[in-house]
Amino acid sequence: MTQPEQHFHDPSNITNPEHASHHIVTPAQYALVFASLLAGTALTVVAANIDLGVFNPIIALGIASTKMVIVILFFMHVKYQSHLIKATVAAGFFMFLVLITMTLSDYISRAWGLW
Repeated sequence: MTQPEQHFHDPSNITNPEHASHHIVTPAQYALVFASLLAGTALTVVAANIDLGVFNPIIALGIASTKMVIVILFFMHVKYQSHLIKATVAAGFFMFLVLITMTLSDYISRAWGLW
């Protein structure tokens, strides 16, 4: 007599990660994200037409960064992924910041016009 096949519950789904449960995003949530991105675009247009002096690029980058986070979290589904995926995305942003910092520090440290 053969033993029946053993089935066990794997809560972290290590043995078959392709069988993990998927989060389903509703059309209403996509509509809300779409509306927020449209509002961000309208806010960008309004901010571009107002002279805020040195704060114009700061406000523009803030609005663009907010829209970027919305796209990454909802359209790329990072919000519903594992901690490993979130850490990978965070590491990519950290590497981007390191590269930008190195580039800007090189640019600022040059003695323009002194040679």
